[in-house]
Amino acid sequence: MIKRFFLKFWLEFWFYFLAGIQVIIYFPFLVLILLLPKSYSKLFWIARNLWARITLHGSGYYVKVEDKEKLKSDTNCLIIANHSSHMDVFLMLITCKKPFVFVGKKELYKLPFFGYIYKRAAIMVDRSDSKSRFEVYGQANEMLKEGYNVCIFPETNYLDDTILLADFKRGAFKIAIENNLPIIPLVFYDLKLKHPWYPKFGSLGKLRVKVLDKISVEGLKEKDIPALTMNAYNKIKSELENDPKQAAVKATNNWKKILS
Repeated sequence: MIKRFFLKFWLEFWFYFLAGIQVIIYFPFLVLILLLPKSYSKLFWIARNLWARITLHGSGYYVKVEDKEKLKSDTNCLIIANHSSHMDVFLMLITCKKPFVFVGKKELYKLPFFGYIYKRAAIMVDRSDSKSRFEVYGQANEMLKEGYNVCIFPETNYLDDTILLADFKRGAFKIAIENNLPIIPLVFYDLKLKHPWYPKFGSLGKLRVKVLDKISVEGLKEKDIPALTMNAYNKIKSELENDPKQAAVKATNNWKKILS
């Protein structure tokens, strides 16, 4: 009972407190920054170097990135990763130094303070609205023209913790082909086990990230989207399955036992 209380406090209350209190403190400065030219790069610096680091490190984690040099590119890129925790956003920010724009859920716009900044700093999508999903492509194209990378967590039913890696949506790969964007897959090994969506188990410590080889979309057409989607999916899933520590596999097995 005591262990469950501390897990819930740490995984939910403490995480939200660290992330939320910073938004409130920074909010007046962020509103002013939005009035400046090239405001997004300044917002990104604050998000990466203050908000993400304080939240992630303050929650008891540190980051180890393998093959970080593979993030370097002479062109804009599409960055993708598996999505298994609230902490994924912060881990992505710390991993990638070059500014990128998240494609994220429209529902987050409703959050006080955060929603005001989020609406102006991310590409929002209403997953239930086909028109909204289509508008994402235009917004992504505009951000790419300004020199920013685009980051998408492409899993469909990512909240189902009994699945090692959910199927990928094809929208991300349509953006990559239409804009000739190399795809950089990242693998987040540990958060499914150490900081899951629901506070049933968890632990502190190292979060491992691996940057995989870029996937070229040179010469690909719309008809190639399904094969490209499956290629990216298989690369990330293989890494999770062959992880020496089997972190994500252990997490899925834990949830299967809990829910059985």
